[in-house]
Order: sequence, then structure tokens, then C-alpha cells
Amino acid sequence: MSAHPSLWRNRDFNVFWLGQALSVLGGSISLLALPLLVFDATGSVVQMGLITVISGVTGIATGLFAGYVVDRTDRRRLMIACDLVRAALLGAVPLLWWAGPRIWVLYVLTALVTALKTLFDVAYVTAVPHLVRSQDLTAANGRLMSTFALGTLLGPVAAGFIAAGVGADWALGVDGATFLVSAVSLRWVTFGREGGAAAPPGGRSTGGGGKLREMFVVGFRFLWANPVLRPLTVLLTLLTFVTMGATDLLVFRIRHDLGQDATTVGYVIAVSGLGVVGAAFAAGPLRRSFGFGACWLGSVAMIGAAVAVTGISRSLPVIAVAAAVFMFGMTLGGVCSMTLRQEVTPDPLLGRVTSAFWTVHNASGPLGAAALTVLADRHGVPAVSTAAGAFCLLIVGAGLLTPLRGSKITGAPAEGAVAASPAPTRRSRGRG
Repeated sequence: MSAHPSLWRNRDFNVFWLGQALSVLGGSISLLALPLLVFDATGSVVQMGLITVISGVTGIATGLFAGYVVDRTDRRRLMIACDLVRAALLGAVPLLWWAGPRIWVLYVLTALVTALKTLFDVAYVTAVPHLVRSQDLTAANGRLMSTFALGTLLGPVAAGFIAAGVGADWALGVDGATFLVSAVSLRWVTFGREGGAAAPPGGRSTGGGGKLREMFVVGFRFLWANPVLRPLTVLLTLLTFVTMGATDLLVFRIRHDLGQDATTVGYVIAVSGLGVVGAAFAAGPLRRSFGFGACWLGSVAMIGAAVAVTGISRSLPVIAVAAAVFMFGMTLGGVCSMTLRQEVTPDPLLGRVTSAFWTVHNASGPLGAAALTVLADRHGVPAVSTAAGAFCLLIVGAGLLTPLRGSKITGAPAEGAVAASPAPTRRSRGRG
């Protein structure tokens, strides 16, 4: 790390920062464009939920081996490959949609893009700490998170205008172009300690059985052995059950129940990005003042209240504010859990522990998204949102009975703690 120049003179970091900023903007466009495209083609909240289910299942399946791949490959090359393939897939959507809406195309596209995104995100977690000096990590993390927050503000507005003007399929095409830019930028970035596979912790690989153990067991065993990560993983699994389908419910509520257009949806989700901005600046001071446990459990309480208000209110300003509170809670919880995990995880295991953590708590997401959207179709969004909010409060109550209640880990974030995760979104599988 000492070989890196100061942050503003660090060419590798600055190229990486600018390239990923544009990629995040494109991802925020897709966050809204994909459910809008499904709604325009089918008018069904269940179909919107099915897309989310496919994304969740694929993320879980990929997460089983993503950490092993990342820990043993050239991270930069892997990230470039993921970007190039995603650019090709999303760039083809407008051409395919021009021949006529085919919902199965979106199912296949979602699965492929999610698998590539999972690999990219795990590589991102392990690569960012090797771009800057240790004394510059806090400033680098703040700059990255602030940029991600800005993307969540501008992306939905851009998606709304593009969808209203030329169609949501072209919005996905724009996202594909941003991945191409990201791949080009990564070509000019050098990560520390990049290259071939490293030997596993504790010695050489022990053959087929040992490789399987390294791939699937090591990360899960580490999570289960830690007295704070264990209950955190269990409770986050429950939280993901009621939050993975949040975007679908929000879009359906505004478009179907309130009869608003795509541009209005974009504005509401853009306002929710203010919550990301606020949490990006507040997460560090809050964690230092109150500790990990209070911040994480408080974030869950905010999420529950916001989900309930979003589903009950018929006022667009109130819904927008509630959406911002939701994103504040998601961002605060994600930053805190990511920081904790990087503080207690050895670097050679970080990819596998991250992959295991995501795989476990994401496992409930597809089931939750399917259940919430089916119930919303039958009983309405208000009833389902109220029940989901109450469930979040039960998670807080359960957390108060675990070591999370007394968790006062308040030290400075480990390398890349905040930067290691792109700004959370409602479709980001509850990542933290």
C-alpha cells in the first residue's frame, strides 16, 4: 500500500473512481427501467416479482463459488470481462425489443447479468483496498460512497425521462454503454497484488476434496464461528425476505394504485437517493457514537417504518420521503455490516466470507419477493407493506436478544470498509 501516491495524485484510484461512477449511474437507470419494462409489457406485479426472484436465485447460486473464483484469479481481468459481457447483453435489449416484447428475454437477461454482477461485486470488495495507501482509505471511501449516492439521485430521473421518451428498453441499452466505459477504465487501472491464484490460507491445496471445502465451507464456517456475524447473518436473512421486492411494490403502487407515469416514478426514486447521500455522510459518525449494534438495529427499524408508510400513504411527497428513509436505513445498515465484516475477516478469506455472507442472507430474497408480489396482487400493496413493516420491527426485537445489542465495535473502518460495496439499492439483494 505504501507504494501508492497520495489520493489526488493516485492515477489508478482516480481512473477507477470516475469509471465506476458512470457505471453506478447506469445501474441506477436499470434499477427503474427493468421493472418499468416488465410492467409495460405485462401490467402484472407478479411478473415484476418473478424478475426479482430470478435475480435473487441467480445471485445465490453464483455466490456459492464467486468468492473462491475471486480469491484465486486476477481481479482486474475478471472485472473487465464481467463488464464487457454485461455491456453486450444490455446493449442488445433495444434491438431485441424492437422485434416485439418478449418477456422471456428479460428472464434470461436478468439471470446472466446478475451472475456477472455477483462476480464483479465480490471482486470489487477485495480489490478496492489495494488501490490507495492505508492513510487515504477514509478519504477514498468517502469519495466513492458520495459518488455512488449521486448516481442513485440522477439515475432514476434519467431512467424516467428515457422510458417516457423512447422506452425503457433504451434505458437498459444506456446502462450497457456505461459498462463498456467501466471496462475501458479498468484496463488502465493496476491493483496491488493482482495476478494469479494465491495459495490457500494454511498451506497448499489438498486436492479435489480440499478445493470443495475451500470453495463452499471456509466462508460459512467463519461466519458461524463469529459471535456477532452469526446473528447478523440470520437477522439480515429475515430482513432480505421483506425488502428484496420493495422496488416492485413501490413501482406498482405509484403506477397502478395512484395512476402516475414513469417520469413520476423516476422522481420518487430519485428523492429516495437523498437517503443514500445522507447515510453516506452519517454512517461513520453514527457508528463511532453509538456502536455497530445500535446503528444496525436502528436501520432496520427505519426500514420497517418506511415500508409501511410507503404502502399506506396516497401522497406522493410522503411516499418519496418514506422511500428516502428506507434508503437511509438500507445504506446505514449496509455500510455498518460491511465495515464489521472487513474488520474481523483476514484478507485471504475476504472474498469467500463476503460470498458466503451474501449467499446466506440472499437465500430468502427470492421467496420473499415472490410472496410479497403475489400477496400484493391479491390483497393490495397497503396490507402487504403494513405486514412487512411489522415484520421488520420483530427483527429488531429479536436482535435485542442477541450479542448485537451490546456490540460496541466502533473502531476505524478496515481497509475499504465503506468503498467495498456499491451504494445499496432495493434490488441489490440487501447487500451489506
